[in-house]
Amino acid sequence: QGRLMESGGGLVQPGGSLRVSCLVSGIEFSHLLMGWYRQAPGKQREFVAEITSKGKTRYVDSVKDRFVISRENAENTVYLQMNNLKPEDTAVYYCKADSWMVGGAFWGRGTQVTVSS
Repeated sequence: QGRLMESGGGLVQPGGSLRVSCLVSGIEFSHLLMGWYRQAPGKQREFVAEITSKGKTRYVDSVKDRFVISRENAENTVYLQMNNLKPEDTAVYYCKADSWMVGGAFWGRGTQVTVSS
């Protein structure tokens, strides 16, 4: 079974940057479709970004040109670089892995990102 562990969240001022990471274990990493989602208080979890096994990326419109998703297969890790952060980016950020190999999806427990002055 795949296990995902996010890290790197924290408190940052508006306009600042933060990078969150997701370490995957228990499953072969390079074939996974990796994604980042977030959930703000009182709101539903929403899609943020994803990266395919071939490196193709997709973003929600609200983070385009500010966030960059990347992966390092040698480290079994996916990253989300967040720049020019806004208060509305405040949320718990979750990592998700989709595996065609095992026919399932796995989630991490999330990491809190707070954007506030």
